[in-house]
Amino acid sequence: MPLRSLFWRILASFWLAITLVAGLSILLGHMLNQDAWILSRHPGLNTLAQNWSERYEQQGPEVAQRFLEHRKRRYNIDVQVLNESGEAAVPGTFPRRAAAFEARRHNGEPLPWRRLTEEYTSPTSGDTYLLIYRIPHPELDAWHRDSLLWPLSALGIALVVLTLFSLLVTLSITRPLSRLRGAVHDLGQTTYQQNSLARLANRRDEFGVLANDFNRMGARLQSLIASQRQLLRDVSHELRSPLARLRIALALAERAEPAQQQTYWPRLTRECDRLEALISEILVLARVDAESASAEPVDLNTVLATVRKDALLSAAEQQIQLHAAPGLNLQGWPTLIERALD
Repeated sequence: MPLRSLFWRILASFWLAITLVAGLSILLGHMLNQDAWILSRHPGLNTLAQNWSERYEQQGPEVAQRFLEHRKRRYNIDVQVLNESGEAAVPGTFPRRAAAFEARRHNGEPLPWRRLTEEYTSPTSGDTYLLIYRIPHPELDAWHRDSLLWPLSALGIALVVLTLFSLLVTLSITRPLSRLRGAVHDLGQTTYQQNSLARLANRRDEFGVLANDFNRMGARLQSLIASQRQLLRDVSHELRSPLARLRIALALAERAEPAQQQTYWPRLTRECDRLEALISEILVLARVDAESASAEPVDLNTVLATVRKDALLSAAEQQIQLHAAPGLNLQGWPTLIERALD
């Protein structure tokens, strides 16, 4: 199957759109709002402010300080807490030497830790606290790898499911098109069968409508091809009779006496005129369907008399009797009826 086929184009479009949306969602979540994402997802930070505030206001600074020290031992996170006046509410876990190092660092010099800040207002007392977190980069990188495992796994599962869904969608589109393509090929090879699109024509969607229209077109084209083939057979048959009469008239004229030859010229002229009229009718029938031609009243006795007269020329030694009831009229085409009787 060519890579530029509709199947691969639709499948690739679905897959690319899904990948872009999912990938951009994750990347934008990391790049545009990374601090908030870490504060809300990191297990050592997501509930730290609330838990510390409850212990500080209900159990005192010592319990709150021990809570921060426990978090440092478990998650290796240093915490400073400042009250509304900018003073330390508790000693915190950030060493003074580290604070001095951070203060002395030159602009652009990277720090060995990631610094995050969070402002929290206690719902009980209404006091606001500023919490400053410092996470070493190795610890943060390890958490990033672990935290991204589930989203990437979910993304992989979503891509597999959506790819299968896209595959089904593309197959539902390309399979009917493949059947139509095969029908067009068969029609071009004159091997088209109307029942080849029977299942597709039963569908109640656009493909079903298209298949029904194609069936009608195929039937019409087959009818035209059959009509042309029948026309060729009819032409070969219809030309035999006037040509035979013309040869007979010429042979009789050659054997007749000079005084009698003049009697055959009108007959020869008539046969030539009939040949010309026959050819003209054949050309007309080639352009116009016989069904669309309008019938006219025909006196069958007159047609039979003309046929008898022509037969006497071909077989002068035989007797031809005509027995027909008077008033035989019908709707049809006089010339075609005459040829059929001839």
